[in-house]
Amino acid sequence: MIKFVSKNIVAVVVVISFLGVGTDAAMAQIEEPDVVERANPKTPLSEGYSNSLGFDVFVNNFGFGIGGTYGRMVAPYTEITFRTGITGIRDASEQNFQSFLTGQQIIPNKYKRALGFPFLLGIKQRVFARQIEDNMRVFVSASGGPALAFTFPYLVDNNNANGFRDFQVTPGGFLAPVERVNDFFSGWGEGESRWGYSGALKIGVDLGSKFKSRTTIEFGYFFYYFSEGLQMMEPYRPFGYDENGEPIAVQDGERNPFFEAQKYFGTPQIKFTFGGMW
Repeated sequence: MIKFVSKNIVAVVVVISFLGVGTDAAMAQIEEPDVVERANPKTPLSEGYSNSLGFDVFVNNFGFGIGGTYGRMVAPYTEITFRTGITGIRDASEQNFQSFLTGQQIIPNKYKRALGFPFLLGIKQRVFARQIEDNMRVFVSASGGPALAFTFPYLVDNNNANGFRDFQVTPGGFLAPVERVNDFFSGWGEGESRWGYSGALKIGVDLGSKFKSRTTIEFGYFFYYFSEGLQMMEPYRPFGYDENGEPIAVQDGERNPFFEAQKYFGTPQIKFTFGGMW
């Protein structure tokens, strides 16, 4: 009888021990490790930098441009920026053709060239700071401000600015230009300036693990707006040509309207900035 009881007690102890081990093993299988927190992202302020200066090179539908950018950190991920530069301005309808014989580039119906000088005050905000490594600091930015446009003649207008380039009908029935096209640096003495507005919306990335020097790439949209418009293309065209092959600029006291002044100039833009911080 004592042996039977002893065997039963030993069996119970073995079963309880087995169940305990099984329970611990099961609990060990479903227990998750502690989450390891990622180190706080580096920022210019945490590294001792608060000011930035850079040289800008950008390309858009207006051509190439250059400029400069100054920035001031106001929060760990937020920077206030001021940018200025020089760009071309083009009418949306412009088409550029090049002569195979002379190599000269001609833009039909073009009336004036223009240069733009934007003055942009903006804000730059870093995003996904904890998801993306510090050597690729993604940001979004928005800016706006006044802009100055300088327009100057595309043509050497010899007939008191009739509003179009003069052609003459040749004996063979072809149109031959009478007024030549200015080169880029000609006609500035007859230029005029006009104030308007400019703005930009962009997404970009600051490259480099160090803040002392950095390279920035931006993709976005840039625009100008001039309330009175810029007359980039010919405002008038001839009614035809007389028996001497001369253009008819006025008929019954009226001019023949052609292109209107353009107010809004917008373009996609890619910009590269090379600079550093202190």
